[in-house]
Amino acid sequence: MKYQNGKMSDVQIAYIGGGSRGWAWTFMTDLALEPDMRGTIRLYDIDKKAAEANKIIGNQVTAREDAVGKWEYEAYDSIQTALDGADFVVLSILPGTFDEMAVDVHMPERLGIYQSVGDTAGPGGIMRALRTIPMYVEIAEAIRDHAPNAWVINYTNPMSLCVKTLYHVFPQIKAFGCCHEVFGTQKVLKEIVEQKFGVEEIDRSEIQVNVLGINHFTWFDYASYKGIDLFPVYKEYIDAHYEEGHHERDKHWMNSSFECAHRVKFDLFRRYGMIAAAGDRHLAEFMPGNEYLNDPETVTGWKFGLTTVDWRKEDLKNRLEKSRKLVAGEEQVELKPTGEEGIQLIKALCGLRRMVSNVNIPNTSLQIKNLPADAIVETNAVFERDAIRPVVAGEIPENVKTLIMPHVENHAYTLQAALTCDKELVVKAFLNDPIVKGKNCKEEDIRQLVDDMIAATAKYLPDGWK
Repeated sequence: MKYQNGKMSDVQIAYIGGGSRGWAWTFMTDLALEPDMRGTIRLYDIDKKAAEANKIIGNQVTAREDAVGKWEYEAYDSIQTALDGADFVVLSILPGTFDEMAVDVHMPERLGIYQSVGDTAGPGGIMRALRTIPMYVEIAEAIRDHAPNAWVINYTNPMSLCVKTLYHVFPQIKAFGCCHEVFGTQKVLKEIVEQKFGVEEIDRSEIQVNVLGINHFTWFDYASYKGIDLFPVYKEYIDAHYEEGHHERDKHWMNSSFECAHRVKFDLFRRYGMIAAAGDRHLAEFMPGNEYLNDPETVTGWKFGLTTVDWRKEDLKNRLEKSRKLVAGEEQVELKPTGEEGIQLIKALCGLRRMVSNVNIPNTSLQIKNLPADAIVETNAVFERDAIRPVVAGEIPENVKTLIMPHVENHAYTLQAALTCDKELVVKAFLNDPIVKGKNCKEEDIRQLVDDMIAATAKYLPDGWK
C-alpha cells in the first residue's frame, strides 16, 4: 500500500470466494464509489470460471466513468498466490451447496424442530459449521504462511465459529467478522424516532448504541438519538404496536421470507428489558424451540418466515443468468451505496478515517466482562490505522447471559467436533441447543438425526466422518 495526499493506492485485497454471484457485486459497488482508495482485487474461488466471470464484471465496473474508485480485478489459480503480499483478505464462501443446506434446515423437521435460517444456531448451524471449519483451517494456515500481517474480514456464516477457527489455527491473525444485522435494528429505531418526533431522514449512524452479545444474538443496553434516550421511546412504540409490529417503509414481512415485522424483538424487549438487535429470523433460533419456532403456524403468528431453500435454489439460477448478462455487457452493476460498511472499515484500517462499528472478535479484552475470554463476541470497536480497539461494552445482564451461554458452549463443542470428527460432541451440541431442548426430543432420536444428517452431507465432510 502507498499513502499520498490523503489517498491510498496499490491496496492488495485477496477475495477468497471471489466467484460469488451476489456479495462480490456488492463489494465491487462500494469499491467503485470510494474515491480515496485504489488497487487490485485478487479473486480466488474453487470455481475458477466464476472468479473469471467476476474478473470481467469488476473490470467493466472500473472502466465506467461513474466509478470513482479504480481497481484492477484478477483471477488466481491458487489461494497461496492470491494471498502472497495481500494487505487485506476477504472471506465469503458457501460451504457445500443448497442441497446440503436443505438437509440442515429440513431434516430436523421430522422431530418437530423448525429453523428460520439454519446457518448459525440449531442443528442446521452446527452441521454447516462441520463443513465450514475444515475449510477455515486450511484458509487460516494459508494466511499464516502467505499473508500473516494482512487484516482478514470474514462474512461467512456461522460467523462466530469461522472467526473462532481462524484464531484457533493462527492465534496472531488479525481477523474480524462483519455483520449488518445491527444496522437493521438501528434502522428500525431511526424510523420510530422519525415518526415520533417528525424528524426527516435521520442517518442510521446517528442512532448511537452499545452492542453486546454474540453474532445474530446481539443486544443493545443503550440507544440514543442526540439528547434522547430511546428506551422509553421504544417501549412506548411497542405498547402501541405490539400486535401488528413495525413495518419498514420499503419492506413488508409478507412479501419475503427474509423480512419480519419485528414482533420477536418487541416480545424480547418486554421479557428481558433490552433491545434485541438482529433480525427476528435469527433471534428466534437462539430461543427454546417451543417458543417462536414451535411450528409453522406459530412462526406466521410472529410475522416472520422459515428458511426457503427452494427459493434460494431458484434465486441462484437467476443470479447465474445475471452473471452471464453482466459478463456479456447486456446489464450493468448498479452503482449506488449498499449500506454495508466493509469498505469503510478497510479505509479506516488504512488510516484514512477513524470510525466505530460493531465487530466479531475474541473476548480477550473482556469487552463483555462476564462472558468467557475465549468466546467470540460482538461489540463495538474503534477502527483506525492498522488497529481495532474493542469498546468495553460492560456486563450482559444475567437473564440474557443465560440465553447466550448454551451457544457459547456449543461453539466450543462444535469446533472440537469438527477438528476431531467426534460424533459424540455433535450429539452433545445438539442436545445442548435451545431449539432442540425446547422440543423435548429423546436422546436416541437425536443420535439418529445426527447420524442421518452426517450421512446426507458426507460429500462435503472430511473422510474422518465416513
